[in-house]
Amino acid sequence: MQFRQRDKVMQIRNNYDKEVFNGDIGIISFVDTQNRTLTVDFDGRSVPYDISELDELVLAYATTIHKSQGSEYPIVVMPVLMNHYVMLQRNLIYTGITRAKKILVIVGTRKALSYAVHNVTVTKRNTMLAVRIRRVMTQKPGS
Repeated sequence: MQFRQRDKVMQIRNNYDKEVFNGDIGIISFVDTQNRTLTVDFDGRSVPYDISELDELVLAYATTIHKSQGSEYPIVVMPVLMNHYVMLQRNLIYTGITRAKKILVIVGTRKALSYAVHNVTVTKRNTMLAVRIRRVMTQKPGS
């Protein structure tokens, strides 16, 4: 991937040393091809990256609903089509709509939007969280 000055990028992994976190959006403010580094402006804070760290950044001119959680954008364009019926779920439509600060554009069909609004089934997630909590809660103190 090639990055250029003024590209919009997203941090895709937590980096506690740099104090940038998964989902943070920034603008590339400086590219130094000789030293193989670049600098990203995250809301007025300059964060340097060397070439070995560039796998933590992706271009962010568009993003998914999942990666947008916790963020807001001035304009959101959201495709809602039957081709993506697996993603047509009420909770994802709600998340997409609530990301828009000023303008929301839904591109698609009424049928797909209706299907999504009426689809309240949420795919079961296999996180093993309950098993892990039970394991910790049943351990004897000091073990």
